[in-house]
Amino acid sequence: MSSREEAYIFSVNDPKSRHSIEDAAKRAPANIDAFMRGEIETLKSDGNYRVFADIERCAGAFPEAVNHGSVGPDRVKVWCSNDYLGMGQHPDVMAAMKRAIEQCGAGAGGTRNISGTNHYHVLLERELADLHRKESALIFTSGYVSNWATLGTIAARIPGCIVLSDACNHASMIEGIRHSRAERRIFNHNDAEDLERILKTLDPLAPKIVAFESVYSMDGDIAPIEDILDVAERYGAMTYLDEVHAVGMYGPRGGGIADARGLVDRIDIIEGTLGKAFGVVGGYIAASATICDYVRSFASGFIFTTAMPPACAAGALASVRHLKKSCVERDRQQENVGKVRARLAAMRIPVLDNESHIVPVMVKDPVKCKWVSDWLMQAHGIYVQPVNYPTVPKGTERLRLTPSAVHTDADIDLLARAISEIWSQCALSRAVA
Repeated sequence: MSSREEAYIFSVNDPKSRHSIEDAAKRAPANIDAFMRGEIETLKSDGNYRVFADIERCAGAFPEAVNHGSVGPDRVKVWCSNDYLGMGQHPDVMAAMKRAIEQCGAGAGGTRNISGTNHYHVLLERELADLHRKESALIFTSGYVSNWATLGTIAARIPGCIVLSDACNHASMIEGIRHSRAERRIFNHNDAEDLERILKTLDPLAPKIVAFESVYSMDGDIAPIEDILDVAERYGAMTYLDEVHAVGMYGPRGGGIADARGLVDRIDIIEGTLGKAFGVVGGYIAASATICDYVRSFASGFIFTTAMPPACAAGALASVRHLKKSCVERDRQQENVGKVRARLAAMRIPVLDNESHIVPVMVKDPVKCKWVSDWLMQAHGIYVQPVNYPTVPKGTERLRLTPSAVHTDADIDLLARAISEIWSQCALSRAVA
């Protein structure tokens, strides 16, 4: 089991975790409130307690935002947003949402089945199917829900299904697989050879799903998709690719890493989000008409939840359409990523090397990571959240920088100088020259 998966499992009420029903019965805290306070204090003392920044995004000025902190409203620059391309403030997106509000009102009115399928939902699903060159698509209220509902439903309902999951898969994928109660095998991260080693031991007639991601959000590394597909095809396994950090970002039309590498036709299910590069909210799958209809018909996470508001669907639709035609945002964002990496390298700030747009600055200490984050905000108006356990394994704490298409050279210069200054103050190790 990987550190990522172990961290996640120990953070939920899993039967195998330290919070299992059997263990809880033995401990049986007499004062539940006191027990909870104690658990929270442990998080704080370990440096893993999460504090939400009270941030107000400024339309038309992103990455600038207003921090409503304890010292009063201050202007800050955001360096940890997943709105990678600034589409959350794009004029076409905002105009589409305003029109939809005026046409349809605020909410969807119910679940998709009862009263909530709006024409914007239909148009968005058609656009997403086209983006990924698939027969069909199905939208959900979030990327988390799309992973949980799809994997949880398919793996649970196919008799004898075995899921082969990358060791660093996202919590939503792990949760969906766990919820399915299907047999699960973990293969080493991005390791097609280990995947094949496991597949060789399984019943060749058993239905199998290989679930993995294209861009992994914390390290920013990219999967060897073609190698994994080669192995999966040799053993007759269905493939499920999470592209949430890649859709909108890569490929000639923003279809993701698989699109950029010409591999879309070989993948059975592509899962994506509308809340990152597309700048709105929601998740989706793109697949064959049969698969989408199956999930639509059997997934409780789809059937029993209120549909996405029409305005959100309209905004996402406008964003997807724009990024299919425009490479300007993608090119500018990649240029800024290169500039940030170059400036940090010149100052010997330790950064994980990867091919993606994610820049992990390695602090490797939870308390210092939080302290560095707080200092950057207070001293320079730079907002970047610390990433600690259980999101990443202990000892790999980091600042996860996400340069956007709309950061300026002045923003990059201030960020690099500020990080170098605090690195010296904290006596943190620098990279070997």
